[in-house]
Parts: sequence; structure tokens; C-alpha cells
Amino acid sequence: MQDTRPAKPLSQSELPGATLPGAEPLGAGPAGSDAMGHEGPLAGVRIVDFSRVLSGPYCTALLADLGAEVIKVETPAGDDYRHVAPFERGESALFTQVNRGKKSVVLDLKTPEGVQAAYALARTADAVVENFRPGVADRLGIGWDTLHAINPSLIYLSISGFGQTGPDAAKPAYDVIIQGLCGIMDVTGQPDGPPTLVGEALADVVAGLFGSWALLAALAGRERKARVQSGGQGTAMQGMAAPPGGRRIDLSMFEAMMSLMVTSTSTYLFSGQVPGRVGNRHPLSSPFGFYRAADGYFSIAVLNNRLFRAVCETIGAEDLMDDSRFASDSARSQHDHVLRERIEAWSASRSVADILACLDRAGVPGGPMQTVDQALSCPQAQARNMVLPIDDPRLPDARLVRQPAIFDGHVPAHLSRAPALGEHTEEILKSLGVVGDSSASA
Repeated sequence: MQDTRPAKPLSQSELPGATLPGAEPLGAGPAGSDAMGHEGPLAGVRIVDFSRVLSGPYCTALLADLGAEVIKVETPAGDDYRHVAPFERGESALFTQVNRGKKSVVLDLKTPEGVQAAYALARTADAVVENFRPGVADRLGIGWDTLHAINPSLIYLSISGFGQTGPDAAKPAYDVIIQGLCGIMDVTGQPDGPPTLVGEALADVVAGLFGSWALLAALAGRERKARVQSGGQGTAMQGMAAPPGGRRIDLSMFEAMMSLMVTSTSTYLFSGQVPGRVGNRHPLSSPFGFYRAADGYFSIAVLNNRLFRAVCETIGAEDLMDDSRFASDSARSQHDHVLRERIEAWSASRSVADILACLDRAGVPGGPMQTVDQALSCPQAQARNMVLPIDDPRLPDARLVRQPAIFDGHVPAHLSRAPALGEHTEEILKSLGVVGDSSASA
């Protein structure tokens, strides 16, 4: 039975510090930089973000983390994620997580004034991100053809469920739909149980991750073109006008998930065998999975004969070392049930901590199975400062998980807050010379 008790929040005393050893903290500073003057890799890059909910906002949150100026364009009602629980003091945890470090501009794209303001933003943008269903951006007047004509150097990323073409292009898509279609549910769960949904909105997050990767590649290509044209004297990000190097990126959640399924798809395409559910073990290797202990579960990861022999010596199963059934990784996988019985006969009376100590002495890779609260507060997460406070007076005690990449040893002292709805509308539109009410509903 699943433990439904709420995880105990980390207290201030349990909160990790702001730096890794030898690193300086990041704090409030100019856009794209920290209080110490360290610029993020994307400082000076402007992203106009028409996306909402999860896939697009996650993509642009990663870019904001790296110093990009992300201008989130919202309807007068705001992103749907603003209204999704859980809430803290009226602020959505999910919205805060995936819209950190952005600016919010409210535009009603169903009015001529709103569309003209969007054009003004596009003229100044390095990239645009949208995750409407195919055809919607065009109907709103902010499609690729229109914005590329306004700004020939624009990188335009479209994230959708199924891509801009194909028989399913116009269909709506959510994570649960994509997980069912791509096959990942069919290979997740126990062999004698039903297909199982992965316990995270994986399709959205993976699409956002691939989206940030693709957008950065397009920006790098454009910058390379700028360097070539300038004779190596500078780049567009250093004050030059960007060269006409615009690209349209068509990314689908469906294809992102298929690309992620490296083991399952390659197995089928090479062997013709349809992968099935194998439970808490690796589908191709053994012993490689989770096993029962007296007080929980632990993992073992063995990919070669040397490590297999070390496992056998550790659990007192030396008789298996020269057994032909276990002579190779593929042979061991075929007889995984035998290995599981022998491993769990040894582990059932031992604690996870004792088992992992034995494996560690033998040089066998393994680890415990942790709950989310245990993972967030474990020594490794604390040492790496994975959980950080949010620089937001509305949420004085709130903390979130940072993005994982650390540049030059610098870790943020805090995460930048998510914007209030329309917080930066006047500031940004005024800087663009836009007059009139672009946010009023028609």
C-alpha cells in the first residue's frame, strides 16, 4: 500500500548551504548575472515565451536558469498552471517551479493591439517558444511565417503533442496520452500486472528538455554564422545585429518519448522481439534491479562477470560462479528468477544499510530505494545544494529543486521567483514604444 502521508518539509536548519566548497554564492544582480558579476551562459539572450502549462514553460525555465531573459506572454486569465494545486499562500507550486526567473506580460492576442505588441516583442527576440496545437499560432497571428518575416534571425520552437505534420498532428496531447501511445507504459510494471503510468509527467518534461537542447543548438549555429561574417571579431550576443539565421524547430512530445526509450526501441529494432514488462529489474541484464531487504529495498547493478563473481562471494553463492546458466550477462538475464531467489534469501534478514555496506566493500554498485522526501534531504542532495529557497517575499519559507548543471562551481544562493500575472507588462511594452492597452480583452 502506498504511503500517503505528506512528506515533512525541510526546516531552515536542514536547508543546504548556498555554495559548493570553494564556490562563491549567486545573488541578485543585473539580468543574466549574479551579485558577484558572474554572467549566466545565456546572458543577453531574449526568449519570448507564448507557451503554457508544462512542456514549454519547463523548456524556458531551463533557459532562464542559464541567464536568458524570458518574457512569458499570458492571456488576461493567466497560464492554467497558476490555478493548479498544491498552493502556498495562493501561489501554485507547479507554476512557481516551471516559471522561475521569468517576466510576465499580459497580451490579448485576440485583439489587434495585442497582436501588434507581440510583433514588437518578436522584433527584439532571439527566440520564440510556443506549444499550441498546430495551426493555432497561425490563427492568432504569431505563427512562424509571420514572425520570421518580422525578424529573419528568429529561432522559433514549436512544441506539440505529435508535431506539425502527420495524421495525429491536430489531436490534443497530454502526458498520460503520450505515455500510452509511445509504449513506455507497456514496458513499465510487473510482468503479471497491468501497464503502469510512470509517476511523473515525463512526456512534458522530456519534450521541454529536448526543446531547450534544440533551441540552444540553433542559437549556437546562428552565433557561429555571426562570427564567420564578422571575421571572428564578435557575435550577435555581444551587441551585433543577429544575421539572418532563423530556424523553425518542430518538436513533438511523442517523438521525444520515443527517442528517450533507448533500451526498448533498440531491442525491438535489432531483434524483432517486442519488449515486455519485467518489474523492478533491467530488461537485458542480471542481477540488475531492486531486491527486498528486511527493512526496505536496495539495488544491485552488475554488467560484467567480475562484478557477478563479487556478488556471489558476498552472498555466499560461490556455487553459481561456474554455473553455465550464469556464464554471461545474457545468460544471467534468462535465469534472473534463480538469482533473485538466492540474493533475497541472503538479504531478507539484513537491513538495507548492512547490505549496502557489504556491497560497497566488495566493489559492487548498489543503492537504497528512497522516498521523495528522503531524496531531497539526503546528504548528497544537501552537499550539492539541490534544494534552494525562492527569492520571493510572497513565499518566505518556500523551496524548490534547482536545475542540475553547475557552471564553474557557482551554485545559486536562491532561485528567482515566478512573476505575478502581468507584472512586467507596462515596463516591457513601454521599453518597446508600445502604446495603448494590449492586454484588454476584446
